[in-house]
Amino acid sequence: MNTITREPISRRHRGSVGPNVDPGSILAILEWLAGDECHSIDEAGLVAGLGLRLRQIGLLIDRLTLHLMTLHPEILGRTVAWAPSEPVEIHDRDHGIKVEFASSPLVKVMESREPMIVDAGDRQSPWQHIDVFAGRNLVQLMIAPLCNVDGPVSAAGFGTKRPGGFTLSEIRVIERILPSLRNTCEMRVMRHAELSLLDTYIGPMTAQRILAGKIRQGEIETMQAALLLCDMKGFTELSNRLPDEKVLQLLNAYFDAVIPAITSNGGEVLKFMGDAALAFFPTSDAVVACRRALAATAEIFANLAGFEQNGARVEATVGLHYGKVSYGNIGSGRRLDFTVIGSDVNLLSRIQTACGGLGKSLLMSDMFRRSSGADNILSTKFHRLKGFADPIELFTIAE
Repeated sequence: MNTITREPISRRHRGSVGPNVDPGSILAILEWLAGDECHSIDEAGLVAGLGLRLRQIGLLIDRLTLHLMTLHPEILGRTVAWAPSEPVEIHDRDHGIKVEFASSPLVKVMESREPMIVDAGDRQSPWQHIDVFAGRNLVQLMIAPLCNVDGPVSAAGFGTKRPGGFTLSEIRVIERILPSLRNTCEMRVMRHAELSLLDTYIGPMTAQRILAGKIRQGEIETMQAALLLCDMKGFTELSNRLPDEKVLQLLNAYFDAVIPAITSNGGEVLKFMGDAALAFFPTSDAVVACRRALAATAEIFANLAGFEQNGARVEATVGLHYGKVSYGNIGSGRRLDFTVIGSDVNLLSRIQTACGGLGKSLLMSDMFRRSSGADNILSTKFHRLKGFADPIELFTIAE
């Protein structure tokens, strides 16, 4: 396990000694950090509870911040900041924040895994421009790394307004509580990373099922849902013509137009299949589910109107259906996948495929049409779909 520092910073501190803090008071904070109360509260409760307790035992902490790094495709980490008699501030930091913080002691501490004490006006390690410290008249800042067993290093910041900065006794107290603070922060960081990664790669509904313990092979749930399959037009020709890196850029830009339209309307993307996205809208109310799917479809087409990437115009076709699906684990041994299966999923695929042959951007089943209650829908007549014995009537939106 990584240690916090090779040498306690208190051995290098040249400030005043200050009065000693009662060991029993320190023990009470350590027990709180390890106890059930602290375990059950969120990050805001943690930083506020710790700040108040440090003040109560005599430490002049005027600003306490946690800089918790995580694993997320859009968010680098989260800053949680407390000050006496103020509401807790929470700032989610995107990956671009690295540029702004590049020369700050926060970055230096996280990279070196060594604590630092920096005074106001320190030109080599500027920190007073950082939003959670700016304009607070802090005289000194102690920053300590919170080193996890693995993964990114977080940090805690302790600021004071006292002339002369922290006393040696105060620094010793902070050093004493850091291992326990690291442990409770690591638990939160790991939990946040776990939820973020599950949500990012498999979606929130599936993530909840996994965390609830529904992970055995063959464990399935049958549900009614509106189904949506969106596919890019002409992807094969584009991928053959463009370099691989351009194709990847195109796909990401395309999905940036498609996926938010689905999720903002209550859908969940279950699977990416090359240039196609399979989504479902799970609700017991068929009308609500289908109208959400229709709203998502309209938003997809609106987002793609005039869409162009690397000189290539992009359009999509969408198949819609409402029916019964089996949702759960398939695979082998320790390599499983959550998916939806069933004849209604097969029908959805055939409906979407028929868009190309009929020259339609949108096709839907009769079940979806009736369930949606929409009145601007036209029949495209009956069509034979591969794998289905009887001709199936397909519908589209009137233009």
